[in-house]
Parts: sequence; structure tokens; C-alpha cells
Amino acid sequence: MCCVRGLRDRRGFLSTTMSHSHTHAPGETHAHSHGPPQQPQTPTADPELQALIDADFVTAPLTLSPDSNLALCAAHSLEKCTLCGVDYLNMNRLSRLLVANPTLLCPPPSNIASTKLTQMVTSTKDEGNALFKVGQHGQAIKKYNTAANFAVQRPPWEANQWMREELSTVVSNRSAAYLEARDYIAALADAEMVIQLRRNWGKGHFRKAKTLVAMDRLEEASGALRLGLAFDPTNAELLGFLSEIQAKQAAEKQPLVVAAN
Repeated sequence: MCCVRGLRDRRGFLSTTMSHSHTHAPGETHAHSHGPPQQPQTPTADPELQALIDADFVTAPLTLSPDSNLALCAAHSLEKCTLCGVDYLNMNRLSRLLVANPTLLCPPPSNIASTKLTQMVTSTKDEGNALFKVGQHGQAIKKYNTAANFAVQRPPWEANQWMREELSTVVSNRSAAYLEARDYIAALADAEMVIQLRRNWGKGHFRKAKTLVAMDRLEEASGALRLGLAFDPTNAELLGFLSEIQAKQAAEKQPLVVAAN
């Protein structure tokens, strides 16, 4: 049982106290009172840290877009302006997401991913895979480009792992398409990107090795596979390809035998 009592202080203001009783043992009770709830104290700012923040703070004049949803530099009405030294791209991206989701009262938990965006990435990637299988590598690359653009549009409150997994898969497939199109530089760049996104995933190291073999850089290809095996020692794809490269290297080292006339 609890009750609230109102008391007036000498200034006439009403204050409250709360009393309640509770049981500690069968048949044993007691009552006591609590004063007003304690307000949390506001922490004081560190003067040195505040001084650093103030020293680094620079005001930047800005203007708003006609719909008042985007921040732009005041002089040129650009989201990113090198002349004015401002970059509002990330802030405006968040603004666009919030405008597009008017019912979103606050960011959802980070472990919840946008299923609609996932479907867009997956369906576009699958379209690219279908084109790749029939040898239309240029068209497949365009689909992979679109899927990659979708993948990086995840809102900033979602866990970064969703974007990394989706983007690395799309870029890995695009690397394979570039390799088939004999654009080895682009294929190698994509393979490196996959490794940066998911270093412990064997596919990125495999793509890199495949491209290096096509460029006749067998020793570097072996190194790429060994690095991948350091993360996944039992990866059959990496082990099998490494054996192929080693056999090819051994065959190239054998002396050429010339038959006598």
C-alpha cells in the first residue's frame, strides 16, 4: 500500500512525500516515507575538452533547398562545395531518409534491416547473374553496378554488416564479369574491394588470384591464396586453385629437353 501526501512549505508551495508499507516476513510490516524524487545531476563539461571543441568549431553559412529538406552552401547552393569548404552529403542523406519515412518516430534497432532494400539488391544481382551465365558480361556489369548502388543506400542506423555482406557479394560477381570481359585492372580493383569489405571471406582472395593468374602474375596469385587460407585454412576452392598454380609453376621450371638430330 502506498499514499502521497501534500505538504505546503513556508512559501505556500505544495510538495509531496510518499509513504508506503510492505511486508518483510509473514505478519511483519512497517511503513516509512520517501521525499521528492531526486533529479539527475547534469554533468559538468571538461573545460579542456570544451576548449578543443570550441577551437575546432567553424561557422558555415548555409541555405536550404526549395523544399527546406536539404542543406546547401549559401554561395553556390551545392550539397558539397570545395570553394566554400562544406560537405552536407551525409547529413542530407539522413534528411532524405527521414523525409521518405514520415512515420519513423525514431531510428529502429540496428539489427533490423530494410527488407525492401534487400530485395532490390538481391533481385538486381540475380539479373546480373543470369546475364553473366549467357556470356553478356557487359550487361551483367551494369546490373551489378545498380545492385551495388542499392547496397550502399542503407540508412546509417542499420548495422554496417548488412551493407558489407551485400556489397561484397555484388562486387565479387562484378569482378568475375570484368575478368571474363578481359578488363583485368577493373577485376583486380573489385577483388581488392571485396577483401577490404570482408577480409576473412575466401571469395575475395579467390577473385584476386584468378585475375593475377590471367595477368601471368603467378607468384602474387599464390600469395593471395595463402592469405585467404590464413583466414579459412580448409577452404576447398582456395586449396584447389593453389594446387593448380603450384603445378603450373613447377611445369614452367622444368628444363626444356631438346632431342638430338
